[in-house]
Amino acid sequence: MSAVNVRLDKYLWAIRIFKTRSQAAEAIDKGKVKHNGVAVKPSKTVKIGDCYEIKAEHKNWEIEVLELLEQRKQFSEACLFYSDLSPKEIPAKQQITFVENTGKRQSKQGRPTKKNRRLLDNLEY
Repeated sequence: MSAVNVRLDKYLWAIRIFKTRSQAAEAIDKGKVKHNGVAVKPSKTVKIGDCYEIKAEHKNWEIEVLELLEQRKQFSEACLFYSDLSPKEIPAKQQITFVENTGKRQSKQGRPTKKNRRLLDNLEY
């Protein structure tokens, strides 16, 4: 289902980056959505092949428009209308530095199980 003209705020709502269209328009007005590094307006017409940088509440997105979408669809279907070019973020647990790591197991992982304790006891220093 390809539409002729789709507003940017409506498109971002339809592909489920924002929960409501007003949230999408508000984010665009605050400059959190950029096209080629330039802030845009909510009424900007989306074209196939456009790339946008979006700072949403929980994630920074970089998307490329593959198809136009006017109506909101299920997330699994909406994913087909854009390509996610965002760099993969490293989970917080993997960002722990080596200093905080005990060398035996990552810190703040809880107590070792009985099996893990036996393995730790058998290690030679």
